[in-house]
Amino acid sequence: MPRNLARRSSPSSVSVTWATAATDLGQVLVAATMEGVGFLALGDATADLLRELHREYSDHRFAIAGIPDLSALALGLAAAQAVISGRTPQKLPSLAPRGTEFQLRVWECLRTIPEGQTWTYGQLAAALGQPSAVRAVARACATNPISLLVPCHRVIRNGGALAGYRWGLERKAALIAREKSRR
Repeated sequence: MPRNLARRSSPSSVSVTWATAATDLGQVLVAATMEGVGFLALGDATADLLRELHREYSDHRFAIAGIPDLSALALGLAAAQAVISGRTPQKLPSLAPRGTEFQLRVWECLRTIPEGQTWTYGQLAAALGQPSAVRAVARACATNPISLLVPCHRVIRNGGALAGYRWGLERKAALIAREKSRR
């Protein structure tokens, strides 16, 4: 059972450490504070991913990998690489995304979707007890700062069509196909 996501503070005195790795779906960047992994991005260029990271944590100090505690960062990077390659992560790091209470509820619910399965945005809204909140659920998925570890790629449109994915529909399709092929 996944650990609950908790609303995290964001004091400017906290350092953000980050690391990148090359994968067959592009560069992956994982960033963590002492509270846990709070940001994950996929893309073609590390410089673009770093710009996104700095926008997300504009009120924090940054450090390269190595400062302060790398356990969450190392676990996050390994877990992201496992998901990208279609494997189940052996261990997940502490997760510390920044979001509203509603977003945190959506992200927590995303973690209950079994690997290799997809839900519609409507199913996700219904699981939250708010069946009319489909657009709000879709927006929460679109703003998920730790995708892969909180698997928003498992959510599709009603009728089975792929809907927007922050890192591109090709990556979303590949992630879904890899998970389904393992089942």
